[in-house]
Amino acid sequence: MNRIIRIDKLTKKNTISISIIVSVTVVLLMYFLPREKKFGFEYEVNRPWRYSQLIAAYDFPVYKADYELKAERDSLLKSFRPFFKRDSSIMEQKIQEIRKDFYSGTIKNVPSYYLPRVLELVKDVYTVGILNREAVELLREEGTQNILLVNGNVASERQINSLYTLGTAYENILRKESANHGRELLERCNISRYLTANILYDQERTNAEKEQLMQVSPTRGIVQKGQLIIDRGQIVTPDHQKVLDSLKKENEHRMDPTRGYWLVFLGQLGFICAILGLFIFYLELFRREYIYSPRTFLLLICIITILPILTYIMVANHLLSIFILPYAIIPMFVRIFYDSRTAFVAVVVSSLLSSIVLYGPYEFLLLQTISGMTAIYTLRELTERSQILKTSGAVTVIGIFTICAYDLSQGISWLDIDKSRTIYIAISGILLLFAYPLMYLVERIFGFTSSVTLVELTNINHPILRKMSKVAQGTFNHSMQVANLAAEVADKIGAKPQLVRTGALYHDIGKMMNPAFFTENQNGVNPHNSLSEERSAQIIINHVTDGLKLAEKYHLPPVIREFITTHHGAGMAKYFYIQYANKHPNEEVDKSLFTYPGPNPFTREQAILMMCDSVEAASRSLKEYTEESISELVNKIIDTQLADGCFKECPLTFKDVADAKHVLVESLKTAYHTRISYPELNKKGEKKTTIQRPTLFSGTFNRNRK
Repeated sequence: MNRIIRIDKLTKKNTISISIIVSVTVVLLMYFLPREKKFGFEYEVNRPWRYSQLIAAYDFPVYKADYELKAERDSLLKSFRPFFKRDSSIMEQKIQEIRKDFYSGTIKNVPSYYLPRVLELVKDVYTVGILNREAVELLREEGTQNILLVNGNVASERQINSLYTLGTAYENILRKESANHGRELLERCNISRYLTANILYDQERTNAEKEQLMQVSPTRGIVQKGQLIIDRGQIVTPDHQKVLDSLKKENEHRMDPTRGYWLVFLGQLGFICAILGLFIFYLELFRREYIYSPRTFLLLICIITILPILTYIMVANHLLSIFILPYAIIPMFVRIFYDSRTAFVAVVVSSLLSSIVLYGPYEFLLLQTISGMTAIYTLRELTERSQILKTSGAVTVIGIFTICAYDLSQGISWLDIDKSRTIYIAISGILLLFAYPLMYLVERIFGFTSSVTLVELTNINHPILRKMSKVAQGTFNHSMQVANLAAEVADKIGAKPQLVRTGALYHDIGKMMNPAFFTENQNGVNPHNSLSEERSAQIIINHVTDGLKLAEKYHLPPVIREFITTHHGAGMAKYFYIQYANKHPNEEVDKSLFTYPGPNPFTREQAILMMCDSVEAASRSLKEYTEESISELVNKIIDTQLADGCFKECPLTFKDVADAKHVLVESLKTAYHTRISYPELNKKGEKKTTIQRPTLFSGTFNRNRK
């Protein structure tokens, strides 16, 4: 983890914060968790039944599928005929209107002998029946050719084409009079005024008949108690699916809704509390420092619960397959900001929280566990953006391979493998690419620092490092040497090399404020000669606080600032303290004037920096660089730091300290050694001479010694 956490006692305030985080998490999970009743089995057509032998515990009907009921109803509707009724009063009314208009003179220039003929023609069309044109068009659109015409209590079937519309009725009357040469007289009567529909739609009777017709039987048979439904390993056929769907529906009908809801609620609450409790128990045993930091714990909880909540929403709303969710991003983030072991536990916990809404979670848990392990392995140390792409590709390939291998192991043929699931897994692999921009967002919100950010900070073109190389070149060289030594030690004892390397580069940036007061930057003139010991000590000590100010100005991450404050810990500027004490033997020295503000290192990386910083600086004062002198120097400095209690708050072991000493001795031997002398070929009688070839490091260190 690249966020340094100081391990203190779990304070009351932290306990309350952790309790609130856990409580809010449980409430959110329970809020989004769907509480629908479950059948308890997951099955798909053409896939094997993975459970034990299923026998009917009671009699239940086999329900027809929705598409079967719809097909039956559609078939019945095709043969259904709507009801119409004849309104006989309309014909009588229109006959009276014709007589009234004829005798009143409204119908002009028509002889009285022609009236019976007009009445006869009108009666003929009304006797056949007249339909509204709209009704005829609607019936034809529905594909209905016949209707049931109700006359009293008797309904007779009639073809639509055998009835008139207003237009065809008028045309029929004109056609008859054309044959009798009375068309001119008929046109004077304006007979269309007396034509209207007398065959009317009987909506009430039609709807009643349609409802009765639509009441088809929803079942197709009965499964008897004790009857075998399906056996383990059998391929689920469409017939099996109908029986299983019927059993599921019957189970839901038999459950008490109120009682079932609260039982499901309590069961889900217990499941979530158990999973989160086990996760917290793991942290308490193996990663206690994560619990002691509420911000660290909050980020961890957010990472493991966001995808389960999305899963609940997708399942409740029947959205896309949950296999499209990139669960591998969980171990990626936890690996980047925490550690590999916690990353594996996190993806397992998150998958378990999601599995509660799945009927058969085994395939899901298998896929996410293997994908998570793949992400952890391929992302052991994120230093380049291309690693995200490689991880995404590896997770996608391994995920598709895993799910296909599982299907084949269950007896499913290659052609019957669910292709859509592999597509969803591929899409989830593509979504993993969004881990990079999300990582930046997490860093800004929670104050964590990823290894990618650390790599960016080690670029010597960073404004602070570039400035330090100009105004305090000796300090810059010293920081570079310390960074190399610290990275080697960290690699040896299993700490984080990239983290300590970055911290070492910036630990002395405060010296840029007064570079001439530090030995590595002096060139013959020592300004401390004109200052008191107290003032000199304060200038030296102030490089820590000055470094913090610069770190804030250039927005360095908190993890780097902690290296600045701890690389001297709560130690003393002993050179000036001893000088002052020697000059004032009879006075009680105020040690606070010569003490660094601290705190002491509280992580292994900070302890490594303190060791390497002191050893590298002291090594420049050696008169000769032999294995004995270097070993004596390293042991003396580190043992003094141990005796002063500098590492009391660090999780360092005796083996870590021994390994650190060994690496420092070997590294300094390599840095300060001289190459062998090469002999030169002389002429006869001339003495042999040799050329001493100093190393790059030896030249640098020897110059500083001067």
